Amino acid sequence: FEDWTTNQFGEKLYSIFFKTYTEKVWGMPCNEMSADWAAQRIKGLSLWNAVIDGLKRSLGLNKRPNDGQAVKTLLETFRYPRLGPGMMWEAARDKIVASGHGHVIMGHGLEQLSSDGQGGWRMTATGPKGKLVVKAKHAISSAPMRELAARLHPLPDTTWNASKLKYRDFLTVALIVEGEDLFPDNWIYIHDSKVKVGRVQNFRSWSPEMIPDEDMACVGLEYFCFEGDGLWAMDDDDLVKLATDEMEILGLVDRRKVRSGAVVRQEKAYPVYDEDYAANVEAMRVELEDKHPSLHLVGRNGMHRYNNQDHAMMTAMLTVENILAGERIYDTWCVNEDAEYHEAGDEGAEKAIPAREVLNEDQTAALGSVRDVPERLKPQDEDRKVA
Repeated sequence: FEDWTTNQFGEKLYSIFFKTYTEKVWGMPCNEMSADWAAQRIKGLSLWNAVIDGLKRSLGLNKRPNDGQAVKTLLETFRYPRLGPGMMWEAARDKIVASGHGHVIMGHGLEQLSSDGQGGWRMTATGPKGKLVVKAKHAISSAPMRELAARLHPLPDTTWNASKLKYRDFLTVALIVEGEDLFPDNWIYIHDSKVKVGRVQNFRSWSPEMIPDEDMACVGLEYFCFEGDGLWAMDDDDLVKLATDEMEILGLVDRRKVRSGAVVRQEKAYPVYDEDYAANVEAMRVELEDKHPSLHLVGRNGMHRYNNQDHAMMTAMLTVENILAGERIYDTWCVNEDAEYHEAGDEGAEKAIPAREVLNEDQTAALGSVRDVPERLKPQDEDRKVA
């Protein structure tokens, strides 16, 4: 990572804009990180691109917010649910239940995912009312690869590889602050090493409807940690105090205006890209595709890839297309590295996934995504197809 960013931006800009923030996020020196993370997250961005973009904005030469933007890191506009991303998943749950063809089971933990010896699966989970068993022809997993491997039966030969995969945990301290709008940005990245916070979200700037009281603002201070370390183990009250102190140190909020706070912890928020991760992921992927073609890995932790939410969703959408086609027509592992951003509306060329003959309204909307997707696998590429 250090070599990649230094080559792209020079040593000075690397030390100012990349080193401190990146080491906050990952909790490890930049020279121990794989360059894959930089190539994936700031793909196409260079010093020249950043300078040109800044000049265009300052001179008003962009005709519209994303005019001519090919570099996703520089995009200025995007769609966002009125009440936050949870709206989408609540709507998905409601549609599944209303259809009468599916169930959403919550509050359960996977105990074992067993091959039935005939290409299908038997899943055992435990919940408040005891054990639950589900049988299926296909299994789609977004669980962390390390956790999935330990629950597969029989255990994969690559269980050891999966056990070496690492994760970075995450917590947000939300502060309710007096004031209509603290700053206009959606978020601010914090490079300053004097504070532990890595990023500050301004939820009103995401959507005013997320803050019901017009006289109040809500900011989320993001801290990156490992489960069990000092930050993770701190009491909520102590974390709220830390966040309040750091907002004042940064000059963003007068502590006297902070009215209350809350803490949300998220385990395994980020798959770690260390020097060995790629080989370990590849070993497990190859074994599962060879021995269990009806087990499909999707999403950020399911594939141990630092995908954005839309990319993670796309891997699941393409997996469904593969299952319905009866063969692996899309390589879901190409999503993110090969998929370029095209924002909604007429900004950017839309490329829809080739659709099935009968589509309902929801399927049409989903398959008409404005995100590019990998091309179909070539028929002659037999070794990558699923029987």
